[in-house]
Amino acid sequence: MIDKIKALWKKYEEIISYLIVGGLTTLVSWSAMFLVSWLAFGNPLHPTALQNIILSVVNWTAGVIFAYFTNRRFVFKSHEPMVKEIPKFVLSRISTLILELVMRQVMGRMGINVYVTTIVVAVLVVIANYIFSKLLVFNKKKTT
Repeated sequence: MIDKIKALWKKYEEIISYLIVGGLTTLVSWSAMFLVSWLAFGNPLHPTALQNIILSVVNWTAGVIFAYFTNRRFVFKSHEPMVKEIPKFVLSRISTLILELVMRQVMGRMGINVYVTTIVVAVLVVIANYIFSKLLVFNKKKTT
């Protein structure tokens, strides 16, 4: 049984690690957002439009910073210079942020429930982030 688990881990290590890191990224980004909400705004239950923008920027920024370093180390095990990877990582995350915003608008106009929209968009963004990270950011060049 242990050997079977080890074999499955070896086969799916990158994807499992990616999902774990993604869960931790969510925890970190939400924690940063709630901390700023509490410290800067007195933890409003109904933030103003400006406060919502600030909290969204904090949430996204904390998530991207945490995700880069954890994906680099634990998921893709990259040893490439960070100066090459960071711009590609940030641009890929900006593109999936745009994807999320567009999908939310489209699904909202189609009358799709916000909860369903959130789940569908989250799945699409996770998949897109993984593909961008794997193929564009942390792609390991094969040496001959």
